[in-house]
Formats: sequence, C-alpha cells, structure tokens
Amino acid sequence: MPSLVHYPLDPASRLIRLMCAEYGVPLDLDEIKPWLREEALLELNPAATLPIMFTETEAAIIGIMANIHAVEDLYAPETVEGLLPADPLSRAEMWRLVEWVLVKLNDEVTRYLFEEKIAKRDIRGATPEPSVLRAAKANLQEHLLYFNWLLASRNWLGGDTMSLADFALAAHISTLDYMGDLDWSKIPGETRDWYSRIKSRPAFRTLLNDRVVAMPPSRGYSDLDF
Repeated sequence: MPSLVHYPLDPASRLIRLMCAEYGVPLDLDEIKPWLREEALLELNPAATLPIMFTETEAAIIGIMANIHAVEDLYAPETVEGLLPADPLSRAEMWRLVEWVLVKLNDEVTRYLFEEKIAKRDIRGATPEPSVLRAAKANLQEHLLYFNWLLASRNWLGGDTMSLADFALAAHISTLDYMGDLDWSKIPGETRDWYSRIKSRPAFRTLLNDRVVAMPPSRGYSDLDF
C-alpha cells in the first residue's frame, strides 16, 4: 500500500488524497507540519514541501507535480476515463486551470490564510495579521468571480467533463472552507452548485473527516447540504 506524508489542511496533499480516493487507491497517511522544517522532513525533501508519496517500491515521490503524474501513471484505472482529458485541447485547458489554482490562487490566497491561521499557531506569541487576512480574502473574491464566470457556461471547471482542474480547486476550497474563509450565502450559485456536486463524491469523504487539534472546522464543512 502506498503511503503519503501530508498535513490534513495542506491543499497539495489534499489533491493527491482526492486523486487516490477517486481511483480507489488506499493510502497510509503520515502527518507532519512542514513549516517546522523538522530534520526527518528535510532529509526527504530539503524544500520542506508536501506531499511526499512512497510507492510499493518504497521510492519517494516528492512535490505536487511529480505526485500528480505518478498517481495518474501508476493508478488511473484503464476501464474508465481518468482525470486528464484525452483530447489535447481539453487537456491544455485543464492544465491552464490547474496551474491557476496551484500557483496563482495559492500564492495570492491560500498560502497567506494558511500561514496566518495554521502555521502561526506554533509560534509563541504570534497572532494572525489582520491586514494580511483582509488582502487574502479580497483576492479570494476576485478568484471566485472568475471561477463562477467559467462555471456559468461549463458543466465543470475545465469543460464538459470533470477533470484534475476540479480536484485541484476543490482541494483549495475545502481547506478555505475548513478555516471558515468562505461565506456560502454570498458565493454565486454556479460555484456553490459545483462544490456541492464534487463534495458529494465518495472520494471526498476522506477530506470531510479531517480534524485539526484545537481547531474545529467551520459550520457546515462536513455537510453535503450546506
């Protein structure tokens, strides 16, 4: 059985967990806080980033892009369509949106909220910086407007079929939802409907059961009708 070094609210780790769950691949989970830069993590990955997967051959697969390709190459079932579209143009649009989420959304929103609300809990005397939270949440609204614009004319984020782009965005949205940074009553209907559909998939159950010590999830985080 493959194992994954992860942190429960790390969006990159969540994406790999979603992919494996969608493909029916069980995972042993080894939790670690990457911001502490512990020696055991640095020995595996000097960049101190997650996720890190160990396959049945015990080879370490390090980083989000390497893990995405490894899961797709090793575990995508041949009997059903995987998360990467077969059509080249559809696949190009999927990768465009995956990059948007993993780079732009992460760098402008998720990373700041995660650092302020999660990582700072391990720094004595540190408290979230209100100006950083305000800027990140303002950026989040701009991203949500763009995603809603896409979803108003598509069944899924990247087109007519669900793809890796949906799982990448859902990984980030679920982290933000856990931390209470999404007011669903003010989010446009297309995005809310999209999240309801993907949240209802069996693969999502592993994320909805996550809990962080001394930080319960926001109200409605685990509810399919939210």
